[in-house]
Amino acid sequence: MERLKLKFMDAIKAVDTLKEILEEPFSIIVRDATIQRFEYTFEAVWKFLKEYLKKKEGIICNSPKSCFREAFAIGLLTEEETVEFLEMTDDRNMTSHTYMEEVSEILYGKIKRYYGLLEKFMVSIQQLAFSSQQEP
Repeated sequence: MERLKLKFMDAIKAVDTLKEILEEPFSIIVRDATIQRFEYTFEAVWKFLKEYLKKKEGIICNSPKSCFREAFAIGLLTEEETVEFLEMTDDRNMTSHTYMEEVSEILYGKIKRYYGLLEKFMVSIQQLAFSSQQEP
């Protein structure tokens, strides 16, 4: 169970750093930093979800999309949230193309919405993941 707590804490810290950068006034440097923070926040959250599904539900998933689909199947995500997470996965995969200005602008424009979804998810799953224990 310790591994689940560690992954949870990593994801919460990442979400907090994303929130922090979103409060900064726009500049090209802030845009690029925001995209990078989105990248590692997404990774931390889906890897936490992967561990949660394995430890709490006995579900093995090996990709972000399969984990989000499994989370929907067991009621952790609504259909709308699942669609957003799948879109977010596609956008995360586009971060390797941020050398193209247009891609950077499009991604940056979506990250605030994605932050809201990530934060909401982490808050709601915390109660499920650790309800029978002390909070991490």
